[in-house]
Amino acid sequence: MDAFIDFFTHLTSLQKLIWIIGLLTVFWLFEGAYPLRRFHYKKWAHAMPNLILLSSTILINVLFGLATLGVFNWLEENEFGLLNLVEFPVWVELVLAIMLLDFLAQYVVHFMLHKVRFMWRFHMVHHSDTNIDVTSGTRHHPIDFVMRETFALLAIVIAGLPLAYYVIYRVLTILFTYFSHANISLPIWLDKIISLVFISPNTHKFHHHHKVPWTDTNYGNIFSLWDRAFGTFVYHNPKDIVYGLDILDDDKSNDILYQLKVPFIYKKNNMEI
Repeated sequence: MDAFIDFFTHLTSLQKLIWIIGLLTVFWLFEGAYPLRRFHYKKWAHAMPNLILLSSTILINVLFGLATLGVFNWLEENEFGLLNLVEFPVWVELVLAIMLLDFLAQYVVHFMLHKVRFMWRFHMVHHSDTNIDVTSGTRHHPIDFVMRETFALLAIVIAGLPLAYYVIYRVLTILFTYFSHANISLPIWLDKIISLVFISPNTHKFHHHHKVPWTDTNYGNIFSLWDRAFGTFVYHNPKDIVYGLDILDDDKSNDILYQLKVPFIYKKNNMEI
């Protein structure tokens, strides 16, 4: 177990990038072979704005990592945080850390991104995609992602997490993000079994429906447990889902400049949620 933890402690930026590119490639290929929906769109034209936003996400993540190295060192030196108050096996600590991070840095902040008007303005960019596929998982306005990372830092400090635990969580988050957004068709019975504990592809697709109430459901990223516990879980016929956002211009879904301006256009025009 020590070797496993040590590997993630020293995981390089290049290795993380290979993980991202590898997962995007795998799910891209699966989408071609087993599509949930056969979209009539230019896949690369659709992917381009999402990959541009991915580049900003990677940059923010690198800067966040550099800025928080001191935090991880301080937590270790001062034995601060909940995990330092108890003695658990490493694997138990790791599971608890992943669950706490998924709850605070995914479910809670995602719920707030929908309910707090200022935050929603930036999160709208993610929901404006009218053709959901694996690249849609990379579609986050830079300020949206900064808010998510801020909540991750809060979870890190509360729990007193070591760096390796956070890196493992990030690796899993990337996997589940691309898995749940991928335009892949799983047998309904299998998708439903997965959704009992985890966020499955169909489960997350309801969250991308173009209007409420489905838009305000299924906030989880790794675990569906939070949605089930707080009454925000739904599962219906995926054929009824319409992607996009009914308060934005669908024709500009792939216009990167428009997407970056969306939060400010929304504010300027006093558009209603």
